[in-house]
Formats: sequence, C-alpha cells, structure tokens
Amino acid sequence: MIVEQLSLVDFRNYEHAELSFASGANLLVGRNGQGKTNLAEAITYLATLGSHRVSADAPLVRAGADAAIVRTRLAHGERRVLLEVQINKSGSNKARVGGAPVRTAELPRYAQVVLFAPEDLQIVRGDPSARRRFADQLLVQRIPRMAGVLADYDRVLRQRTALLKSARARGLRADGLPTLDVWDDKLVALGTEIIQARGRLADDLHPPLVAAYAAIAGADHSPEIGWVSSLAGADPEEDADASGTLAAGDTAQAFRAALAARRTAELERGVTLVGPHRDDLLLRIRSLPVKGYASHGESWSVALALRLASAQLLRADSALGDPIVILDDVFAELDADRRARLAALVADFEQVIVTAAVEADVPAGLRGRTVRIEAGRIRGIDDD
Repeated sequence: MIVEQLSLVDFRNYEHAELSFASGANLLVGRNGQGKTNLAEAITYLATLGSHRVSADAPLVRAGADAAIVRTRLAHGERRVLLEVQINKSGSNKARVGGAPVRTAELPRYAQVVLFAPEDLQIVRGDPSARRRFADQLLVQRIPRMAGVLADYDRVLRQRTALLKSARARGLRADGLPTLDVWDDKLVALGTEIIQARGRLADDLHPPLVAAYAAIAGADHSPEIGWVSSLAGADPEEDADASGTLAAGDTAQAFRAALAARRTAELERGVTLVGPHRDDLLLRIRSLPVKGYASHGESWSVALALRLASAQLLRADSALGDPIVILDDVFAELDADRRARLAALVADFEQVIVTAAVEADVPAGLRGRTVRIEAGRIRGIDDD
C-alpha cells in the first residue's frame, strides 16, 4: 500500500496543500515547526481516526476555520481508492470513500499506517492512557469494526459516570438507582469485547516484539507484554505499581463481579472504577517493568520495537499489502547504531515516509524523493 496523493484544507497550519508521494523512500525536510509532522499526522488520521499528539480532534483544525479536510489517494497494487475525512471542531466528523458518504469508522478498512514519533517514548514511560491509545489504534487497524465498539463503550461510560455523579450529589444508594443495572449491562457487553480483543492483540504482538527488540537493541532482554486488569482488583490509573492479570475464564462474569465489588466506592466517588478504560499495558524487559527501570536507550528500543512489531503484524494480516511506514523526526533522537538498525528494518516496506529537520540525520538509504517544507507550504521537490 502507498499513498500517492495528499490534499489538505485547513488542517493544522495548512490552509491548503497538495502533495504527491512515490513508492519507496520519501523525505520531508524542514526546520522544526514548519509543518512536516502535520503531513504525517494527516495521513495517519485516516488509518487510526486519531492523532499521535493530541487526544481531541479540535486542535487539528486550523485557527479560524470550523473544519479541516484530509483527502488522499491510496494505491493497493493496481487498485486506487480515494479517502476523505472532514474533521469538525464541533459535531461529528464526516467521511467519504470514492466520493460516496460512509461512516468515519469505515476509513481504517482502506488505510493502514504505522507511525514512529518522539512521542512514542510516552508509550513506555507515560501514563496508562498512552499505552491504551497505542493498543486501541492498532486494534482499529487490525479490526476496523472495533472503532465502533470503542466509541460505543466511551459513550456508555460517560453516561454511566454521569449517573454516578448525579447519585453522589443527591446522596442516593445503589438500591435507589435501578437504571444503573441497565448501564452495567451495556458496559459489560462492550467492555468484554474490548478486553478480549486487547488480550489477543498482546498475544499476537509478543513474538514480533521479541524479534524487533533484538534487531534494534542488538541484545535479547526477553521483552514481555500483557495487560494489568482492573477486573482483577488492580487500579493502574491510581497505582503505578498495580499488578493483576485476568485469569482465563468468563470475562463478562468477572466484569460483573468487579462492578459489584466496587459499587459502593463508585457511588462515593462518582466514578466508574472498573473496565478497560482503567487497564494498563504492562511492558517488561529482563522481568522488570520498562517504566521506572529501563534506561533511556532501552526505553527507546522498546518503543521502536512496538511500532516495528505493529508493522509486521499488519503486514502479515493484511490483504492490502504493506502498511505505510512513517518515521516522524525519529532519527534525531537515536544514536548512529540505532539509526542504521532502524533504517535497515524498514527499508523493504512498500513506502516509507521520513520527516527530519536535518537531512544528514537520515541514513542514506531512506533519502529518496525529498520534499522541502517551510511555514505550511511545499517549497521544493527533489527526485532522487
């Protein structure tokens, strides 16, 4: 899979932009703050329905505009498909495939992108929300219908939490909230599907993660990946050292039991304390959590290995060809050895898009078609 053409209207700092890409290596070069990453972000949005930098859509819309439009033509072998999304500052976004309106959740069926960025270090060092976001965006690319499941879960979670807050304000007890059981049913049904899908994802990621880490770090530190579950009594959101793995069995039953056990605490605090929105993806090397124990170099190796493992997983699963690989200002963060290793590992993908402030930071094998960016404008294109 390759992106052949990208068109932007009112996206980030671009009032309007038109840019074509080639197969193989493409380099976007320009000083920091000029808009290189915004182009990478726009391409990735079509595949993940989210940004790697912000959790909300509003910042993606140019100041003074009400909506942004991202349009791209993708090639899958001899087939071409035109994707378009209108990102609204308020209200629901709109999407088209081949000019026909579709649900926005349909877009990941046609686009697969793996983006490496400096922000990836937060996946291994940041809060649980960063790891959940990484997992869920990959999940949507593997199983596009999960976009709808995740959105429905978030809606039910908000409504259930609003009910808990209202009950807390009025001093109601559980027996005074008959509608809470209805929201529990919805939360359990959707949450169970998410928990099970995330578990399968972690299992499938483990073998390519081990291989990718060894290739990047040049060492075997026995990387591990698995979920810390709030259903097992853990609360990663409030305890950084929380641990608890959900035992094999009936996930829905365990979910209901966990809700019942935390019901009093939920009413006292007005917060939903159990569910996939409280879980954490635990990453280990040498049997120790990466967060808090790994060195800076080891943390970078784990973050890069997660992205490489994602790319390999999508490549193995997809009938669309290789995912588009984007390396966004990554090489400036790496030493010479890791630069060379990473470049060698991605060089055989159908299309690689690299952004860099300094052209010399990019290994020679990835300096293909070069596009020069300045202040939200395309200033020049050099074909190798």
